[in-house]
Amino acid sequence: MLRSLFTAATGMYAQQLNVDVISHNLANVNTTGFKKSRAEFQDLIYQTMIQPGAPSDDGTQYPSGIQIGLGVRPVAVAKFFTPGDLINTGNNLDLAIDGEGFFQVTLPDGTIAYTRAGNFRLDRDGRIVTNDGYPLEPGITVPADATGITVGGDGRVTVTQPGTVAPVEIGTIELARFINPGGLKAIGKNLFLETDASGATTTGAPGTEGRGTIVQGFLEMSNVNIVEELANLIIAQRAFDINSKAVQTSDEMLQTVSAIKR
Repeated sequence: MLRSLFTAATGMYAQQLNVDVISHNLANVNTTGFKKSRAEFQDLIYQTMIQPGAPSDDGTQYPSGIQIGLGVRPVAVAKFFTPGDLINTGNNLDLAIDGEGFFQVTLPDGTIAYTRAGNFRLDRDGRIVTNDGYPLEPGITVPADATGITVGGDGRVTVTQPGTVAPVEIGTIELARFINPGGLKAIGKNLFLETDASGATTTGAPGTEGRGTIVQGFLEMSNVNIVEELANLIIAQRAFDINSKAVQTSDEMLQTVSAIKR
């Protein structure tokens, strides 16, 4: 059997995965806080027919040898946490992180998850929550009689109430930071979980120890570049086509060999 048939098949599978990743990026071009991914590949093992540097028949050395590669395989789908554009919404509970860091939210099972999406809401108890109802961590509850909410760049949350002149502080938003955010596990809903690869989380006030500051009334949009993704999509499609042609050519060669007997 021709080795090129299987080698080209690995290329088709790799480009199929590449298109899957690009499609996911494009599907989330308007998702708040979304971070794009990139499929990464590496070549497979080589079949060595003549070792580079091996002695030849006339006493010299083969400078290159003969090594035939056996294809490609996906090795990673890397997340890129470059900042997205900030858009002005004017909503007091729309928060963006200008710099590094993640908001922390508590899942129903008590697990802490992390997100860059700052489109928060108030639930019926006055808690600041995500669109899925997950409360901000540490929890902050807005009084029912509050007439205004202010979030400072340092994360301090204050409200104005009837009968008071000075704003009342009700809590502080802390940001989490990781030495390797690319190692976080994406679980959907704009959320990530800590893993061994990401390293342990370090939390603190915005603007401290390399953390970004909070900008109220803004949202961080997806960092997907549509033009770049479309160009990558075209390249992936052409690479898939080329590998399929190699499969077709290998099949035609097999047909030629099988027809010799006839």
